[in-house]
This record gives sequence, C-alpha cells and structure tokens, in this order.
Amino acid sequence: MRRKDREMGKEFGIEVIDKSRYGVLSMVTENNEPYGVPLSIVRDGDNLYFHSAREGKKVKTFIKNPNVSVVFVGEVKIPENCTKEELDEIAKDESKAALLTRKVFTTEYESAVVKGRIKLVENEQEKTKAMRLICEKHTPTKMDYFDMAVREGLGKVNIYKIEMEEIKAKRKKYDVFGEEMKWRRMK
Repeated sequence: MRRKDREMGKEFGIEVIDKSRYGVLSMVTENNEPYGVPLSIVRDGDNLYFHSAREGKKVKTFIKNPNVSVVFVGEVKIPENCTKEELDEIAKDESKAALLTRKVFTTEYESAVVKGRIKLVENEQEKTKAMRLICEKHTPTKMDYFDMAVREGLGKVNIYKIEMEEIKAKRKKYDVFGEEMKWRRMK
C-alpha cells in the first residue's frame, strides 16, 4: 500500500466488510480478461459467503481460477473542514492553495480489500448457514419466513465461500479540528 499513513489494521477491515451492503468480486477469466461483479456478501469468521446462479461466466471462471479479490467500501462523505470565512481567507493568499486540495476538495472514505480462494460449498448445513447469514444481514425483519424460502430455493443456487488469505484496509478521515487522522489514529 502506497499510503501507509492511511493504512488500517485487520480489525478495521473486518468492520468495513461487516457493515458494507455489498462487495465487488474481481477475478480473471479463462481468456485472461478482468471481470468484476457486485454481490451481497456476508462474513463468518475468516470466510466470506455469497450465492450465485448455478452456471454462467462467474461459475466458469471460478473453476479455472479460484484466486479472487473482493473490494468493500464503507462510509464515504465530503468533509466540512473549513467555514466560509476560513475559505475566504485562504482565497486571499495563493500560497495557501494547498489547503484547498488537502482539506476542501477531498473525500473521507474507508475500504477493505480481501484476497482469497473461492470454493463451491457442497455441505447442506454450511449452505443453509450461509444463506441464513446473508438473509439476516439483508432482510432481518423477514426471518420468520426463512425456513420455507430456503427449502424451496437452496437447490436452485450455488453457494460459494471465499477463504480470506489477506485483508488490507484503508481510511481517510478528519477529526473535529479538520486535521487528517493518520497512522491508525482513532480520536
């Protein structure tokens, strides 16, 4: 990672994964082409799970090359680090222009990138558990109907597990004084 000052630890990466609504799965096809798809993904320990159609480009790609990467994006926002009065003062002095790019025309963000190997889940209990976790994350208020739905639909989809081998996390965030919080500083 080039910006070591913005690098965060594995625990932070796990938090980003857990709160992200989706992840973008990236792989390389048998024709050596990049291929990425957004998916509803859930984490359980050191594994990620998602469901998929039983055939198609993804399925063919997994068989040929199980090495994948998944990107998760957490909170993203434009910070308000300067008041109108402070901006007007900066605008009077060309030597302060760098403050505009550093504090005004910027974005706060958090992300996690996972590298791992993908496997088709074949064990019925593990498949059901994975679907339950996915549904609890995305449709928690509908879980009273899960058992009926999983009995009907589980045989129509593939469930995949990504064994996470590496998690890299990154963040850009400002404190209440408008100073960037670097080197894993939390407050």
